Amino acid sequence: MTTRPGVDAPDHRGRTGLDRAGRDLDRNPGVLVRDVELTSRGWHVLRRTTFDYRRRDGRWETQQRETYDRGNGAVVLPYDSGRGNVLLTRQFRYPAYVNGHPDGMLVEAAAGLLDEDDPFTAVRREAAEELGVVLGPLTHVLDAYMSPGSVTERLHFFAAPYTAADRTGAGGGVEEEGEDIEVLELPFTEALAMTGDGRIADGKTVLLLQWAALHGPFAPLVPPARAVTRDARAVTREP
Repeated sequence: MTTRPGVDAPDHRGRTGLDRAGRDLDRNPGVLVRDVELTSRGWHVLRRTTFDYRRRDGRWETQQRETYDRGNGAVVLPYDSGRGNVLLTRQFRYPAYVNGHPDGMLVEAAAGLLDEDDPFTAVRREAAEELGVVLGPLTHVLDAYMSPGSVTERLHFFAAPYTAADRTGAGGGVEEEGEDIEVLELPFTEALAMTGDGRIADGKTVLLLQWAALHGPFAPLVPPARAVTRDARAVTREP
């Protein structure tokens, strides 16, 4: 009997049943999953799914989609409102480099995969590893699918205060995982300007900086009643 790693036998990460994802989905009566094929099982997983889809005019058609499953992640914008600064990272991103970025060195908010942690724990872990900072109370900003046409990842967005005294480590990431991260402490006004002139081209970072300017710690002062209405949908604090 032939065994298939990642399907009916453990793969290099000890995983089985990777072809089962999505087979039992029934939340949308207009989508019927027919087959899930495991096409690649590297560190993350690529699948080809065949499903029947009911169009808006009632006709059914069979479609195929490839999905890249890398798990879910979390990202955080640490801010020092007293000094008007934010903490960001700069690191080499090969996918951006091969797709036209001049040198592949992207300025980003600290982020990482959840792995086995909840989003609040994961984002504190990433801030410590990448930035060397102990965050204050976390504010949950929003959750978003950043590339829903092909990538399953849902990203949890956070912001948190810090002070100079909270920078207790060097940061830089985990060398054993190939990380080589430069820590940047920038005036918020400069970071926001970088989203307009292209020096910051990372989507999650642009979103967090825009939130900070419009609704977050660097938003213009507004009357209290309006502030409650403005922030009610965005702010959920960690348990």
